[in-house]
Amino acid sequence: MLADLGVAHVYGVVGSGNFAVTNALRDAGVGFTAARHEGGAATMADAHARTSGQVTALSVHQGCGLTNAMTGIAEAAKSRTPLIVLAAEPAGAAVRSNFRVDQDALARAVGAVPERVHSAASAVADTVRAFRTARQQRRTVVLNLPLDVQAQSCPDPGPVEAIEPWGPARPDAASVASLAAILAGAQRPVFIAGRGARDAGPELAGLAEACGALLATSAVANGLFAGSPWSLGICGGFATPLAAELVADADVVVAWGASLTMWTTRHGALLDDDATVVQVDDDPAALGANHPIDLGVVGDVAAAAQDVLEVATASKGYRSPALAERIATEGRWAALPTMDTSHDGRIDPRVLSARLDAMLPAERTVATDSGNFMGYPAAYLAVPDAAGFCFTQAFQSVGLGLATALGAAIARPDRLTVAAVGDGGFCMGVAELETAARLGIPLLVVVYDDAAYGAEVHHFTGADHTTVTFPDRDLARIGWGFGCDGLEVRSVDDLVGVREWLDGPRGRPLVVDAKVVADEPSWWLAEAFRGH
Repeated sequence: MLADLGVAHVYGVVGSGNFAVTNALRDAGVGFTAARHEGGAATMADAHARTSGQVTALSVHQGCGLTNAMTGIAEAAKSRTPLIVLAAEPAGAAVRSNFRVDQDALARAVGAVPERVHSAASAVADTVRAFRTARQQRRTVVLNLPLDVQAQSCPDPGPVEAIEPWGPARPDAASVASLAAILAGAQRPVFIAGRGARDAGPELAGLAEACGALLATSAVANGLFAGSPWSLGICGGFATPLAAELVADADVVVAWGASLTMWTTRHGALLDDDATVVQVDDDPAALGANHPIDLGVVGDVAAAAQDVLEVATASKGYRSPALAERIATEGRWAALPTMDTSHDGRIDPRVLSARLDAMLPAERTVATDSGNFMGYPAAYLAVPDAAGFCFTQAFQSVGLGLATALGAAIARPDRLTVAAVGDGGFCMGVAELETAARLGIPLLVVVYDDAAYGAEVHHFTGADHTTVTFPDRDLARIGWGFGCDGLEVRSVDDLVGVREWLDGPRGRPLVVDAKVVADEPSWWLAEAFRGH
């Protein structure tokens, strides 16, 4: 049923409880990737769904297989990723099974939707219901598969009707007129596009052209306006000084499918108290949830932009030749002068990131882990579109970056995928390095290695850091041990090894152990800590 409905791919770790269903998916033509840990499999499936835009599946053993995957499932659920988790479950009569946990409660606890195949007779309806919830409501669904039900004989379901996403929810006419009037009176409008706008780039760009708005994104929609001369890049902690200046000076800010979290608004400091703030979202509960708004518009982002454009009054708004020149010269971190603090055999992470940006092919996918380092790849490594940036940080978990990159790479094999991770996250998720090597994925793993959990080091200044600092390890040799190529980088001269790998056949992943300077917190982290 899942194969017929269009599941794009399945990831997992196979045990006795999910052996049959995983092989059934494979036999039905669904691609399967065996991970080394259920947590990695969950994040790979999440990243695949985000990058491809298709429902993806995760297959896990009962009990412990599901608990191992819970952090990845929590991230997917918080990000509204359309994901089906196929979770084996002890039979109803096996009340004393060591594998028994309350799998429904686990799913609900992290915001996923619990479902179950109740019997052979209801299997088709149960599966369609779960898929429909994932596809149409963009939800992560845990579909429990009791072992006794798995053993039952299922009747032929017959032909399967495709389940398409719901049509766009159009906003009401009054909301459209109100937003058009606000934009008509705006002198310095800025659009901030978020996760809910990732499929609405052309519509938003068209409306912005008509009203003279500048374009920005939240981190998860990074790349949506790539190539536009009016794009400010990411708004929030990763913003350039110019982007922060222009957003803060805006008299109208419209959030399109963006929830205006403290990260996007720098704890509210980026939005002027006198600015008119509008939020457009297809979820009414999202409106004003994180920041006060003057107008909330319920509706699909693309549909709303189209409807407003039909009644909008043309205006030059914020745009001018002088401002276009400033954006061209100051609009990207990689274009700004970089202070090089490299010393004592450690490379400045800004210099490292800027050099990599210039070196890597334009057609790339960037996935980043969490930590002090994360702003450097997010801000410096340009991506060609919104599918080129996979940011699994709704749960702010360290250790998801490598698995994120793997799922994105399998979804988009036509692009070079870069996994940007810290040494802490690399060590947490290192098991999946074997998956990358086994599959021969040409993955570039860049470890920003400060031999510490840098965020904690810089947050707790003056404290005893024994618990968050570690001996310096040769992570490149660990890469070799897993079947990858390995390279240690301590200066820009060492990056010649990356160039050689890029120019070669790229038959194996490359692990770059970049020994980075860690004397100060990254700029985005210093900003983030203002709210702590």
